[in-house]
Amino acid sequence: MNIQEKYIKRCLQLAENGLGSTYPNPMVGSVIVYEDEIIGEGWHQKAGEPHAEVNAINTVKKPELLKKSTIYVSLEPCSHFGKTPPCSDLIIAKGIKKVVVATVDPFAEVAGRGIKKLMEAGCDVTLGVLEKEAQDLNKRFFTFHNKKRPYIILKWAQSEDGFIAPHKREDRAPVWLSNRYSKQLVHKWRAEEQAILVGTQTAIDDNPKLNTRLHAGPNPVRVVIDREGKIPKDSAIFDGSIKTIIITEHIPEITSENIEYREADIKKHLPEQIGKILHQENLQSVIIEGGRQTLQSFIDAEIWDEARVFTGNVQLKEGISAPEFQGKLISEEKIEDNQLKIYLND
Repeated sequence: MNIQEKYIKRCLQLAENGLGSTYPNPMVGSVIVYEDEIIGEGWHQKAGEPHAEVNAINTVKKPELLKKSTIYVSLEPCSHFGKTPPCSDLIIAKGIKKVVVATVDPFAEVAGRGIKKLMEAGCDVTLGVLEKEAQDLNKRFFTFHNKKRPYIILKWAQSEDGFIAPHKREDRAPVWLSNRYSKQLVHKWRAEEQAILVGTQTAIDDNPKLNTRLHAGPNPVRVVIDREGKIPKDSAIFDGSIKTIIITEHIPEITSENIEYREADIKKHLPEQIGKILHQENLQSVIIEGGRQTLQSFIDAEIWDEARVFTGNVQLKEGISAPEFQGKLISEEKIEDNQLKIYLND
């Protein structure tokens, strides 16, 4: 690892602190280096608040050193006025002449303009240091802007013998195949993503709340497929506590507070339609938690990015089979008596 990679790696570590709190902005980290010593660092903490470069500059105790320093940043400095002024203007104003950037910002309002502005002001700009790592960190942001849909995470739990649920239920309650530690992890994931989606049958059978009650953090927007309005109105998803989007073929005349309806042709290319709807809603990521038919529809349409699969220490012997898919295994871990495998659609 060379010296530039060393400091960009630190930028990426800082940026990750913003996971779940910077939407719709990307996660960004920045460090300022003088004579091979970090004299300032920061990250973007929340949308509407100062960006990483601003926070890094503000931590420098001797501002006179900025003109002799190099600023490293994990994503191209912005060049436009949004809720905060352009970071490229601030870098120029502070007299920082050396800038190292991991990757270009795909957002149309930036997309190379920040780098161009810096170069036109006489800055020495290095681009593409740990570029892939930087894009992977902001996979949600890049997918949203490049593919015009959210980053799609498939998640399910299955038994040792490959079933996700029994055929019959005695009551409206989930059949737990994962342990309490796995459940807590899932709620942490929910706090990190912008939306969570289930199909009609899961909403009817499990009556899920789809919130983050087992982990501190924001609740994702609930998205539910309900083609014909079959889900009982006393279901948890209709409690009004969280913004909920119902994807349906028939929008009712009377709606409830915090419940929004979006029309779709459920029979035709539904995953593509959902991707478009969620993009229009400015949602950069979604966890799809089931059921089997919903998960398989995204797999078959090749519209998914990541699959997170728990295997519990349970034998069902019969029931609803787990989805069938192919992906690149990128991680595997034991969580007590559960096995977690994460795959990429590679």
